[in-house]
Amino acid sequence: MVEFRIDRRSGVATYLQIVHQVRQALRLGLLTPGDKLPTAKEVVAATAINPNTVLKAYRELDREGLVEARPGLGTFVRRSLARPETADGAPLRAELADWTRRARAAGLDREDVAALITAVLEDSFGEHPQDVHDGQEGNA
Repeated sequence: MVEFRIDRRSGVATYLQIVHQVRQALRLGLLTPGDKLPTAKEVVAATAINPNTVLKAYRELDREGLVEARPGLGTFVRRSLARPETADGAPLRAELADWTRRARAAGLDREDVAALITAVLEDSFGEHPQDVHDGQEGNA
C-alpha cells in the first residue's frame, strides 16, 4: 500500500501531492490494477490533512481514469502507467541508481541531484518545471 508524504513547505497543493505520488507509484509499478488505495480516514490518520483533500485527490485520479471508487469497498487502481524500463532491475533504473551513488560520493546532496536532473530533463524534453506541476504532465 502506498504511504503518502505531505510536504507543507513545497508550495504544491496537498491534493496535487497525493495525485503526483499515486501517478509516480503507478509509473514505477508500486501500484497495479486492482490494488486498493488507503481510505481517506487512513490517509488523514497518517498525514493529519483534511479528509476532503484526500477525496479531491481521489476524484482527480478517477477523472483521469487511473482509479475507480467502489461504494462501500474503497478506491481501486484501474490502470497502470508502468513501463518495463522503470521496473526494479531494469537496466535504465540500475544505471540511474549507479549514477546517483556516484553523485552522492562526489558530494552532491538531494537538492543538488534534483536540480541537475531537472535541468537535464528541461534540456532533453523542452519542459519547464511549471509545465510539469500544473497538473498537465508534459509528454514528449
